[in-house]
Amino acid sequence: MTDAGKKGKKTSADNFGDMFESFGAALGQIFNDPELKAKAKDFGQSAAESARTFAGRFKDEDVKAKFRDVGKAAEDFGKSVADSFKSDKDKKS
Repeated sequence: MTDAGKKGKKTSADNFGDMFESFGAALGQIFNDPELKAKAKDFGQSAAESARTFAGRFKDEDVKAKFRDVGKAAEDFGKSVADSFKSDKDKKS
């Protein structure tokens, strides 16, 4: 991979922080709360910094398995929320 390609690729730590920033920003928009958005951004940056601290552990198989579990739980949560909105929409129809 070229140096330019490596620079554009995000690390697991960056993606981890982005996930929290996105989640918090979405909640801030849902509840129309600028303070919540700002706190979520700070939290996401802090989470990314923490993740960078232990980024080497992301290579451990046990850690990978645990993060797969976390990813699955996040996916299930997202589907549950989406289904909830679908159910609410169906009730209004």
